[in-house]
Amino acid sequence: MIPPVRRLAAVSVLGVSVLGAVLAACGTAEAPRAARQASAQPSPAVSRPPTLVPGPAGQAPVFAHAPRTGDKTVALTFDADMTADQGGRAAAGERFDNPELIAALRASKVPATVFMTGRWAEEYPVQARTIGRDPLFEVANHSYSHYAFTDDCYGLPTVERDAMRADVERAYAAFRKAGVPDAMPYFRFPGGCYDGQALRAVRGAGVTAVQWDVVSGDAFATDADAVARQVLEGVKPGSVVVMHCTRSAAPVTERAVRAIVPELRRRGYRFVKVSELIGATGGHR
Repeated sequence: MIPPVRRLAAVSVLGVSVLGAVLAACGTAEAPRAARQASAQPSPAVSRPPTLVPGPAGQAPVFAHAPRTGDKTVALTFDADMTADQGGRAAAGERFDNPELIAALRASKVPATVFMTGRWAEEYPVQARTIGRDPLFEVANHSYSHYAFTDDCYGLPTVERDAMRADVERAYAAFRKAGVPDAMPYFRFPGGCYDGQALRAVRGAGVTAVQWDVVSGDAFATDADAVARQVLEGVKPGSVVVMHCTRSAAPVTERAVRAIVPELRRRGYRFVKVSELIGATGGHR
């Protein structure tokens, strides 16, 4: 387990006749000129999400946390996991979503980055769309299948090397189909497992790989207080916290978040999305 900018009172009848003729003449003379002037204006620059410069040897860059400055920012990230072969379990009633968690983040006005698998977006398209269109959140890529990009990664099935980029791009296609308008160019490896070959494979998708520096321990946890303590003990300025947005595999995350958020705010921390942390690096790791 461990992904636009929306945005002329009254005059005589004769007087009207004379004025109309004058305006008509002006209009025919000025409209083309105005059109030419408008077309000569440069198009406004399109704002693009911040990314890191490529890594060595054609590898995708890796981001784990922002510079340790005096700016007390922290990004809560949530992996919306669902592997390609779990459709039967979802059909049988297992819940891989956590709408109560998303509602809690909204109620507390906490920005967050949701790393979503394509398969999760297919299973919960309405939730994917509402998350993706909510300015409080940003959607990033967590692969399509949630299969591992290396061998021996928490028992996950593996993606073939020559299919890794396609798996990432398939997830983006699933987001678009669900109605997510602007998924971010950030990718989190399933299980956080990667190597040089995997970084080279996903580089073609134009992504920055996003890891973390604080492990919440919420996966399969049953003690929300323990999860909250682990996060609070690990957070530093610029931290990225990894958590999960799947009720069946991380059932206490919402309760942990309800404890984490007020305490970090009491300590002076400001919650941000991953894009703001990456933007603070100036493109460099």
